Amino acid sequence: MTLGLVLLLAGGFLLGGAWSVWRTDEDSPDRGGPQVALAVVLLVAALIATAAGILRMV
Repeated sequence: MTLGLVLLLAGGFLLGGAWSVWRTDEDSPDRGGPQVALAVVLLVAALIATAAGILRMV
C-alpha cells in the first residue's frame, strides 16, 4: 500500500467521523457549538488528507 492510498483511506474515515458528529439525535435536534466545531475540524482534516493522498499518487 502506498502512502497516497493510506491518506485517501484516512480521509474517508475522517469524513465518516464528520458525518457522524454532524448528525442530530432524534431526542435533541439542536446542534451545539462544540458539535459544529468538531464536525468542521474533522471535515477540514478529511479534505486535507484526501487532497494530500491525491497529490501523493500523482
